Amino acid sequence: MERGEKGKVIEISSCGSLRSRIMDMGVVRGAEIEMVRRAPLGDPLEFLLKGYRLTLRRGEAANVLLEVD
Repeated sequence: MERGEKGKVIEISSCGSLRSRIMDMGVVRGAEIEMVRRAPLGDPLEFLLKGYRLTLRRGEAANVLLEVD
């Protein structure tokens, strides 16, 4: 996903505590998410989700399957 791109959450592929943690942050099926920026070395990533900014590590974000607009 590139800066400014938007998408919809389709699935969270991880399980256990990581899945719960991601979902607790509002990343759930059907949620609209926009890529805001990426840190200079590519990690972490910042997203706009439900009116707030969410920062995820690349490894965490890799578990979120999106349908990009």
